Amino acid sequence: MTMSSDTAPLIFDRALLVQRRARAARDFDPTSGADFLLARACDNLIERVQAITRPLDTLAVQGAFDGRLAALLHAFRPDARVLELDAVAMPGQPMIVADEEALPLKAGAFDAVVSCLVLQHVNDLPGALVQLRQALKPDGLLLATLIGGESLTELRQAFVAAESELEGGASPRVAPFADGRDLAGLSQRAGLALPVVDSDRFTVSYATPLALLTDLRAMGATNVLVERRRTPLRRATLLRAMAIYAERFTRADGKVLATFELLTLTAWSPHDSQQKPLRPGSATHRLADALGVRERPAGDKTG
Repeated sequence: MTMSSDTAPLIFDRALLVQRRARAARDFDPTSGADFLLARACDNLIERVQAITRPLDTLAVQGAFDGRLAALLHAFRPDARVLELDAVAMPGQPMIVADEEALPLKAGAFDAVVSCLVLQHVNDLPGALVQLRQALKPDGLLLATLIGGESLTELRQAFVAAESELEGGASPRVAPFADGRDLAGLSQRAGLALPVVDSDRFTVSYATPLALLTDLRAMGATNVLVERRRTPLRRATLLRAMAIYAERFTRADGKVLATFELLTLTAWSPHDSQQKPLRPGSATHRLADALGVRERPAGDKTG
């Protein structure tokens, strides 16, 4: 199953993203704690799977990473068939290597698709959501967690201030992630039904801003924007950005804060059995009766 993204703006350098994620997978140290975002995203997704009482016999995991999400799904749904996909071939993990923008999934094949921390880096998010919807059976479940727009706001501010001060202008360094309202609207545009988006916003403390950058590199989450500045970051600019970060975002205990936001989308492929919104004018009870007040014609003043 493929979809053209010719009309979608090129925001992310997908080849560079895959290269950096592959390097991060190769060099990953499980004792570093840099996988905290993945662990939290998996927890958010599994919590929602556990709330589903209907059978889920066939599942696809998009963003398989190190296999932990599939293992968690198997623990809760031991009889389910779980297909793992990722744009990066993770060492030692049995999975299908597939770009999130061109999924090789059979239409109507899955009871549920669970997407973990990959959709924030697609150039055509509505197109990617359409492909996921098409892979679902009628009334199939889509669960997707992706990085939200509140993430790394401190880092963004620090780099903008440093580059404006030292270089006379700022270049994009932190991706423009979607917010919850955007994601819900894009889901409806992609033909998904009953979308609900939850936001999980939290802060993480670091000894220094450079420690945050080390974690981002370990995640493979460094700058892959197409419009990024192609010349190397000047040492003076980096040091000034880190100093501004420390000046503005240090707690009383001396540690600096970094904000992260995870958005989790719950949506369904359309089906006739699903609840439909009422047609305008079809209400059978008046709002005034429900509130226990007297209805007034439009334009009347209350006195």
